[in-house]
Amino acid sequence: MDTPYTNTDRSFFAEKVIPNLHSELPHDISEKLFSYRHERISKPIIFIGISTSSIVAGALRTYDAIKNYIDENAINADLVRVGSLGMCSFEPIVEVQLPGKSRVAFRNVSADDVPSILDGALNNFIQSDVALFQYPSSILELWPDVPLINEHPFFAKQNRLLLRNSGVINPESIIDYIACGGYSALAKTLRQYTCDSVCKTVEESGLRGRGGGGFSTGVKWRKALTFPTNERYFICNADESDPGAFMDRLLIESDPHRIIEGIIISSYAISANKAFIYIRNRYDLTVKRMETAIKQAYDFGLLGYNILDSGFSLDITIKRGPEAYVCGEETALIRSLEGKRGMPSIKPPYPTEVGFNNKPTVVNNVETIANIPDILLNGATWFANIGTQNSKGTKIFSINGKVSNTCMVEVSMGESLSTLVELAGGVKPDQVLKAIHLGGPSGVSVTPDEMDVPIDFDELSSKGISMGSGGVQILDETVCMVDLSKYFMHFIRNESCGKCIPCREGSNRMYQILDNISRRPYSNEGHNTLERFKGVINLETLAEVMKDTSLCGLGQTAPKPLLKALKSFRDEFEEHIFDRKCKAGVCRDLRTFYIDVDKCTGCTACAKKCPTNAIIGTPRSPYFIVEEKCIGCGVCQTTCKFAAVFFK
Repeated sequence: MDTPYTNTDRSFFAEKVIPNLHSELPHDISEKLFSYRHERISKPIIFIGISTSSIVAGALRTYDAIKNYIDENAINADLVRVGSLGMCSFEPIVEVQLPGKSRVAFRNVSADDVPSILDGALNNFIQSDVALFQYPSSILELWPDVPLINEHPFFAKQNRLLLRNSGVINPESIIDYIACGGYSALAKTLRQYTCDSVCKTVEESGLRGRGGGGFSTGVKWRKALTFPTNERYFICNADESDPGAFMDRLLIESDPHRIIEGIIISSYAISANKAFIYIRNRYDLTVKRMETAIKQAYDFGLLGYNILDSGFSLDITIKRGPEAYVCGEETALIRSLEGKRGMPSIKPPYPTEVGFNNKPTVVNNVETIANIPDILLNGATWFANIGTQNSKGTKIFSINGKVSNTCMVEVSMGESLSTLVELAGGVKPDQVLKAIHLGGPSGVSVTPDEMDVPIDFDELSSKGISMGSGGVQILDETVCMVDLSKYFMHFIRNESCGKCIPCREGSNRMYQILDNISRRPYSNEGHNTLERFKGVINLETLAEVMKDTSLCGLGQTAPKPLLKALKSFRDEFEEHIFDRKCKAGVCRDLRTFYIDVDKCTGCTACAKKCPTNAIIGTPRSPYFIVEEKCIGCGVCQTTCKFAAVFFK
C-alpha cells in the first residue's frame, strides 16, 4: 500500500510516455494512463489528504485507522496519500473510489469515524448527509444525492488552474503527475522554443510576480538573459514568511512536480544551469515532498545532464533558510543563500545584473513559477484571456482568522474581495464582519464598504491596498484594531535586520506608542492623556520618514497597516486614548472587571485565583473587585463557574 510506483511503472513511463511527451500518444499508452489517473480501476482506492494543515487536524491518526481497517478485514484495496484540497476546516478529508463508481469525499473524518464510513462506502452505500461531494465523470457511475464538486459552494466561484491537482494526485509520485499531463510543457519548451522566445511568451502572457510586487515576469527574465555573463542562477523563493500565509507551503506539499517543472522552464528561459529552492527550515513536510520530487525528476531524466536530449542541463538544490522575515526580500535572500547574514542591499544594481555570486540571478516566488507550465503549454493568448486588462491569470489566497472555514482558494483576477469572504463561509455565527486584512505586516485592513474593489494589482494599488503574497485574515468585532496594529509593528520590530536606522528605530518607537495607548496610564493626570495623544499624532510623521528613508521594502511598507487603521478605525484609537477603553475587550490593561452581586454565590474561587488579591469579600456573600489592584488578567472570569464576572 501507498507505494508511489513500481519498477515496471517506471520502465513504462521512462520508455513509452516521457519520449512521447507533448505528442500524440499511441492508443495503447493512452488507454493505460486511464488506470494511472484512477479513471479505470480494478479494486477500491481510499485517498486521504496528508498535508501540514490536515496533520494538525489528526490526519495521521485517521490514516493509521484506515490502514488497520484494511488489514483487519483483509480488504484488497489501495491506500493513497494525496495533498490538500484547500478545505482546511474540513480536514481530515477521506475519499473513496470503487470500480465503476465516482470518487466521493467525506469531511472531518476522525479515526473513530473510519469503520462506519468505510463499512458503508465499500458496500455501495453512502449516507448523503456525511458525504462532502463527488467528482464528475463521463465514464463512471455517479452516487445518488451527492453533489458534484463544482456544485459545492467552496468550489463554485473558484478557477482552479494551479490547484487542479492539489488533493487529487499523490504528491510523492511523479507518475501521477505525468499521467495528468505533467512535464508536457517542459517537453514542448525544450523542443520548440529558444530561451528568448520563452521570455517573449511569458512577457506577452502578462504574468506578473505573485510575491507582492507585481512586476512583469517576462521583463525580469529578459533582463537577466541579455546581461552579458558566462553564468546565471534561478532561485525559487519558498520562504513564505507572512504571518497567516500558507499558500506556497500547501501548493508544494500537494503538487511539488508542478513547481519543479516551472523551475526547469524558468531556468531554461534565462539560460541558467543551476537553480535553488529557498525554503524555511521548519517546514519539514514541505521540504520532504520537494526532496522526493527532485529525486524522482533526476531518476526519470527530467533533471541533470541533457534533459530530454535537448542539450540543456540543470541541477536543483534545496537551501533551508533561517526563518527570518527579511529574507523574503530578494537581495537579503541571496545574501543568506551565500552563507552571509540576510540583509538587504541597495538597488540598483538589481539581482538580474548582480545577484548570487555576483552573477545575474532571477528570484521568483512559488505561485509565479507554478503558472509557467500552463503558459508554455497553452500559449500566451490563453493566459492573457484570464483575468483583467492589467492583471492576468488567477490568484491563490490563504484565508484564516475570525472566519467560518480556514481555507486556500484560487480565483480569477478581477473577482471582488468580497468573494474571498464568501468562499470562506463568512465570519463565525453571531459575529459581524469588521474588515479583511491583506498583505500581512505590510498590508492593510479593508472595511466591508471597500470590498467591491476587484482583485487587480493596479486597482488595489490605486486605493492604497496591497495584495501581498495572498495571505488574508478575516476580522470581526472581537478584533481590536489597536492591538492588531501593535502586533504587526511588534513583528516588524523583531524581524528588522537592523541595518538601517529608520526601520530599526522607527519600528521600535511606533510599537512603544501603540503599547502605551493600549495600557492603563500610570496616573490620571491630564498631561498623561496629552502625552498619549501626542504620540499618536507623531505616528504619521514617523511613518513618512520610515517610508522615504528605509533601505528595503520591509521598512518602507511597515507603517501601512497602522496608517490605514488610523484612517478607517480612528474611533477605536480615540477610545483607547481618551476613554481608556477597548470595546473589543482585547487590550487587557484597559479592561475593568466587576462582579454581578446577583449572580455571585460567594464560593471564593475567584479570590483564591486572583494574582494581586484584588478580590475581597465574605464567603457565601457577594465578592467585589478592587479596581486599583486589578491588572485585568481575566483569571477571575475564567475561574467563575456561575458567569458572575464581567468586564467593561
